[in-house]
Amino acid sequence: MSCKLALKLRYGENPHQQAAFYVLPNFKHPCISTARQLHGIPLSYNNIADLDAALELVREFKEPAAAIIKHTNPCGCAIGETLAEAFIKARDADKEARFGGIIAFNRIVDEDTAKEVIVKGSFYEAIIAPGYEETAYELITSRSGWGQSVRLLLLEGTIEPPEALADSFAFKSVTGGLLIQSVDALAEDRSQWNVVTETSPSDSEWRDLEFAWKVVKHVKSNAIVLAKDGVTVGIGAGQMNRAISVKLAVESAGERAKGAVLASEAFFPHTDGPEIAAKAGVRAIIQPGGSKRDEDVIALCNSYGIAMVFTGTRHFRH
Repeated sequence: MSCKLALKLRYGENPHQQAAFYVLPNFKHPCISTARQLHGIPLSYNNIADLDAALELVREFKEPAAAIIKHTNPCGCAIGETLAEAFIKARDADKEARFGGIIAFNRIVDEDTAKEVIVKGSFYEAIIAPGYEETAYELITSRSGWGQSVRLLLLEGTIEPPEALADSFAFKSVTGGLLIQSVDALAEDRSQWNVVTETSPSDSEWRDLEFAWKVVKHVKSNAIVLAKDGVTVGIGAGQMNRAISVKLAVESAGERAKGAVLASEAFFPHTDGPEIAAKAGVRAIIQPGGSKRDEDVIALCNSYGIAMVFTGTRHFRH
């Protein structure tokens, strides 16, 4: 395996660390490594990591989609009839965490979307998209305060679905070595999923379950996503105890948890997490299944009248 130097960076994750950005030669898929910077100050190590995370999330959706990322985790992700609608929903999913975030779009940024990006009180570090209308580009780059510095990246080509990258590899460094695996680009079929509870999801719950399942695979484990009407309303990321991830997601959602669905990227080893969700008003759960206590979790959901779906596929993210 060989790589070529793409960028010399000022520093790494922290100012005392040295860093550079290397890319695989002849990699053809539109991605962070093939994107071109159109505007703004030089990219940082953290910018590149977050832009990659944001882009790979919106790649999941056929519908217009927007994601705002902080520290490689989404603080807001949504789909909509238009890109502007998707962005407004993603932006308002977490009105505090979005500040200083990284945005990814899976459609060309139009004027209506740009107007929502630059609203009063906003600030973003970087944006990546498959294109920018001229008026959108001017609106963003002339925005007072941060328009001159915001990094705008252009994807070279149309965003492909995740399965188009199935022959690609993911790399993770360890001290003295390198872990290599195929990317998590499994094409999942809802017809292979199983409803394991007495209650089945409604049509709207199915739509949100599918949406949340696509999002949760991009959240650091242990990962929990609450979603409603095509937008994340609460996210619990990176906790050692899955029930605590549920608690964080529920607390973040507040009243929006009522009627929401929950996605967990791995099985629930105990009933505590689902019970926290049930008491908050969650109406449906999607998870891989496979725990020794699956029957206990199913019984808990039945007692609350909650629908639960087993996918049979885990999506750990470390």
